[in-house]
Order: sequence, then C-alpha cells, then structure tokens
Amino acid sequence: MTKSCNNHHRYEARYWLAGFSYAKMYSMQVTTKKLSDTKIEVTVKLGAEELADAKLVALNKLAKSAKVPGFREGKAPASVVEKHVDQNTLASETLENAVSKAVAKAFMDEDIHALNQPQIEVTKFVPNQLAEFTATSDIFPQVKLGDYKNLKARLSKLAVTDQEVADVLTNLQNSFADKKEVNRAVKNGDEAVIDFVGKKDGKEFEGGKGKDYPLVIGSNSFIPGFENGVVGHKAGDKFELKITFPKDYQVKTLAGNPAVFEVTLHKVNEIIKPALNDELAAKAGPFKTLGELKQDIKTNLLERKKYEATEKLKDDLVLELADKSSVPLPEILVDDQTQNIKHEMDQNLAYRGMTLQNYLESIGKTEDEWLKTDVKTAAENRVKIGLTLAELSKELKLDVTDSELAAQMDELRLHYKDNKAVLEQLEADGAKFDIRNHLLTEKTIAQLMKINKLG
Repeated sequence: MTKSCNNHHRYEARYWLAGFSYAKMYSMQVTTKKLSDTKIEVTVKLGAEELADAKLVALNKLAKSAKVPGFREGKAPASVVEKHVDQNTLASETLENAVSKAVAKAFMDEDIHALNQPQIEVTKFVPNQLAEFTATSDIFPQVKLGDYKNLKARLSKLAVTDQEVADVLTNLQNSFADKKEVNRAVKNGDEAVIDFVGKKDGKEFEGGKGKDYPLVIGSNSFIPGFENGVVGHKAGDKFELKITFPKDYQVKTLAGNPAVFEVTLHKVNEIIKPALNDELAAKAGPFKTLGELKQDIKTNLLERKKYEATEKLKDDLVLELADKSSVPLPEILVDDQTQNIKHEMDQNLAYRGMTLQNYLESIGKTEDEWLKTDVKTAAENRVKIGLTLAELSKELKLDVTDSELAAQMDELRLHYKDNKAVLEQLEADGAKFDIRNHLLTEKTIAQLMKINKLG
C-alpha cells in the first residue's frame, strides 16, 4: 500500500510533525538511508505494543458512529465495538494511526528536517503483530558555508558627470516646454502626431501599431531610421517607411528583419523649450539661481547612485558567498521557485497588457524551453541564495524578535492603510512567516556587510 501526500510545503515544512505527544517509550526500530544530499528514506518497524495503542485509537474513533445493540450511538466501550465493526476497516484505521504516529516520532528522534510530508510505503503488515514501512522525504540539505569574512565585492566608485546633470536639465526643459502647432514640414526637435502600422512579410506584428502617437523627432525612442523618415513630411501626409530592425532587437522574431510601416501624419507641433536660467530654476523648485538647481540635481543623482550601488553590493556579496559555498539544491524547492517565477512573470506581463505567449514569441522560445533554461536557472539561483543566507543566519545566531515583527507589521499596515487588498494579504496565513523571513534576510545581509567592513 502506498500513500503519497502532496500538500503545500514551505521552508518550515517540518512543523507538520508537531502536535504529537509521547507518554510512553516504544520499541520501534528505525533505520535511515540517505538517498541523496536532499532526500532520505526512513525504514520503521513496529511491534504488537505500538499496534495495540494504534488499534485503541482506531476503536475510539469508530465507536463514535458504531451501532451496537444495547448501547446508544457512540457510547459503547472499545472492547464491545471491536466485535461489531468491519475488521478490514479496523485494520486500515489501526495501520494509518500507527504509521502517522511512528513517522512523526522517527523524524523527530532522528532530527530530520523534512521539506514536505513523506511518501509512505507499507511493506509488511500483520494485524496486531507487526508493521513495517518506509517514509521517503525531501530534506533540508547540509550547507557548507564558504569564507564569509573575506569577501571581495566592494562598492563601486561614484561620481556624477556634467552630462548627467545636463540630461536632467533637458528633461526639465521638456516638462516646462510649450507646444505650438505649425503648418510646415517636420524637422528635428518637433513633435509629430502620427498613426502607424508595422508589417512584416505583409502581416501586422505585435506591438507595431499606434494611433495619435506623439513622437518627438530626435528622441531616438523608435527603431533607427523611423524618426528620420518622418522628417520632411507635412500634416495630412500618408507614407510608407521601409525599416530594418537592429540585429540585437529585443523581439527575436523581428531582430535583423525588414519591415514596412504605414504612417499617417496628423499634426506637427513645434516644441518651444524655456531657457536654462534662474527663472526656470524658480519654476522647478525653491531655487533662486540655476546654480542652486544644478547642485540639487547633482546631490539627488549622487544619492540615487549610492542607493543603487549599495543594493548592488549586497547582491554581489550574497552571490559571491553562495558561489563559494557548497549548497545541494532540493528539487522540490527549485520546483516551488519555478512556479513562483512563472506566476510573477504572468502578473508583470498582465500589468503591461501582454501575455506569456506574447513574451515567448518575442524571445523566440517555447514555454517548455523557457522553463527549462531561463526560469530553471533563476529558480536554482534563488534556492541557492536562500539556503546560503539561512545557513549564515544560523551561523551568526541571528533571529527576529516578536517585537521587531510586530513593529514591521504595524508599519506595513500604516503604509497600506488605504489598500484593502494588501491589508487582507497582511492578515492571511503565512504573512507573518514571510515578513519574518524578509526581516531575517535583511539582518543577515547587514551583518555580512559589517563583517566585511562595508557597513
């Protein structure tokens, strides 16, 4: 008889073993066999004493619905019930009780940290005498940390260039610019309001269509050659542009291929930008001079660069440690993360008005190819990093206190007080577990930075 349990599992799945009480010592025999770094097989042999206790539990359960002459339903003693119930049912209930209790005790006694409920296979069962079964489960692997005290990752040198400041000022000019419709041909710097339809081999392709699109000539926001092709045309013109997509274009089915765009030009707007002077600075914020505005832009750019560089440094440190560590990857965790990544991709694409099929077509892969390459690699990296950080947190004896968790929960509730969906998620089962894990991860990375004299 084989019983397979496929309930939802988590990193703390071992807690399914909790809730059992052992008032007596039993003579059951337990042997373990490591099938791999991430899977174990436990063999358990039970004798008459264990089966007798399991049988008593079964009889008490069956007594609740047993109809015994001379007794009200559920009131007959176990010894009487035994004579009035189906013996096959009694044997099955007895075996299930015995196995459930024994596998929990065996895993706890052997200090086995299961990632999922074990798959049970009963190999022998003689009612009232003996039972033997195997329990196979995915387990937490043994992680051997690399040298986490001497990591090489360092913060990159930060500087803000004059060109970066100039680019922000240009964007600022554009945001304060006026538009004036003109009756002349399009020239560089103008805004051309157009309809366009792109076709490859005579057929429209995904993402190649637009209506009343305000295209700024010179913005380089369209594929090379398109904007230059609009220059010289006037409002009311209808024309075709023959364009070849760049070889490195992100949509693989279009990369390097020729296409024809049917364009209708509706309107030409001259963009009149304000001068870069103190007056523009005053419009942009509490600045008296253009110099003050430039300094503020430089300061903000530097702060953003520091934040981005620090986040990248954290990622680099963790990746470096994970690469230096020995981390067996449980298949069940990789499968979990594969599904998570696919779900995240579906949500992100939906937000952008796309489907997974659209995306797969753009990269020239089938879903199976994508899952087995891109997604599997990403899933394995997530699991490797997660297990490495979990081991490091144990090594450093880090934990999240109840007060820290409560403070974070309160902060999140306050931040999302107007978002009912998020508030409901915060109260859902597992939310505290996930938030505690997130806090512990942050603590661990912060300590890793400090150890390497980076924080």
